[in-house]
Amino acid sequence: MLTDDNPLPDGIPEELRRQLEFVIEVDQMKSVIRQTSIATGERRENDAEHSWHLTLMALVFASRAKEPVDLVRVLSMLVVHDLVEIYAGDTPLHIVDDQQEARERDAADQLFPLLPGAQGQQLREAWEEFEAHETPEARFARSLDRMQPLLLEWMNRGVHWLEQGRTSSAARERLKVIDDGSPDLWTAALALIEEAESRGYLLDE
Repeated sequence: MLTDDNPLPDGIPEELRRQLEFVIEVDQMKSVIRQTSIATGERRENDAEHSWHLTLMALVFASRAKEPVDLVRVLSMLVVHDLVEIYAGDTPLHIVDDQQEARERDAADQLFPLLPGAQGQQLREAWEEFEAHETPEARFARSLDRMQPLLLEWMNRGVHWLEQGRTSSAARERLKVIDDGSPDLWTAALALIEEAESRGYLLDE
């Protein structure tokens, strides 16, 4: 975040200055800590790492999307979908928070206009598309967003699931949207959930 005592130097054109300021502002995403730990279990991941992981997953699993997708649109959504958490904070998937949507919309209203003109609007539209999950691209992007923490939780032997008292039925209910974007990934998710219950990573029904 830029401060009054350390601004960008003079001589930078206004439009470029706003783009640079936006890029600096969103660096804060690296400080938004998520509920999920990285695969080694040594620490929790941050939002920037999560978004990077999802974009790589989109490249790896593109052929597994339920419907043909425009991969550039998918990648755009995954890069911006959690930017609002810079201001709104992270809300774990298992937490019901009636104010989350309002906080995130307020955050979007603050964040995207930092970019000049149409560029800010384009990123806002990518975020809105992800949130609505009505297009094939948004459904595939959301399926990846649900699959990634499942994989990390599996690697951590369900440590956070057990802390939360999560049952296998609750996990299936919360993760079933994976099927909307990729039946192949949903098949894998179901196998992981079933085995997680067997191993005691998830509580019994």
